[in-house]
Amino acid sequence: MNWLRATPEVKVVEVGPRDGLQNESELIPGEVKQRFIAALADAGFSEIEATSFVSPRWVPQLADAAEISASLQPRDGLIYTALVPNEKGLDLALAAGYRRVAVFTAASEAFCQKNTNRSIAESLRDFGPLIERARRSGAGVRGYVSTAWYCPFSGRVDRDNVRRVTHELLALGVDEVSLGDTVGLAVPTEVDEVLDVVLNDALGMIALHFHDTSGTALANVLAGLRNGVMTYDASAGGLGGCPYAPGATGNLATEDLLYMLHGMGIKTGVNLERVARASLELAGHLGRTLPSRTLARMKRTLQAS
Repeated sequence: MNWLRATPEVKVVEVGPRDGLQNESELIPGEVKQRFIAALADAGFSEIEATSFVSPRWVPQLADAAEISASLQPRDGLIYTALVPNEKGLDLALAAGYRRVAVFTAASEAFCQKNTNRSIAESLRDFGPLIERARRSGAGVRGYVSTAWYCPFSGRVDRDNVRRVTHELLALGVDEVSLGDTVGLAVPTEVDEVLDVVLNDALGMIALHFHDTSGTALANVLAGLRNGVMTYDASAGGLGGCPYAPGATGNLATEDLLYMLHGMGIKTGVNLERVARASLELAGHLGRTLPSRTLARMKRTLQAS
């Protein structure tokens, strides 16, 4: 497979501390989150999304964003990012020392309204000055496009909507766009279809963010690799979901993604065992088993060592 030989290394963006934990109904103590992030940092990631400066009224789990941010320990080669929904969020993120932030919109009008109380056009309009100011400050900006395949409210999303929103974000100045299968219904041929209309002028600036609701996340990663996408979001243990997407289950588990990539001879720079240990410690606090299949297989060995 020529595409496999041309894929020597893949970047895995760990989104568990923000996207994974935001869906937890019971508040997790700050010190637990801090240990979780520190353990993930020790695993060798080059990018970890630590938190979001969103209103606590909307996402109570992330009300401790300032506390979490103050606890982050610098590591060579590691960038921490924070999600910022608006100018106030950007102010807080820059004051906390972040050199990379993320903004989010959607390819589905219905989802954008439910999630942000704005239309897609309004969200993009509001992001313009925010992205410009972030870049002037020296911060990089990542853009999320949720519901790039299916919307929980309006069904299959038009491929041209995904292309348009992606290219508008790039035109505004984001350096990367992460396309999200928010409800986890996409299959590999549909990944091909979206990438076919998106990648023309954006190869190298596209990441993929899969949820595993239907068990197709890893297959969708293979479709992405075949199309030349080299960056994938994942969440330790398979934590996550979306509070605004009924029926969406967890993100693609970092352990499952790492196991597959490493088994294929693709480097990531991330230590699978350390990620699994971080997930097991968090699972112990949550009092439940996390969805990752690889974590379940490794659990007994790790607990015995």
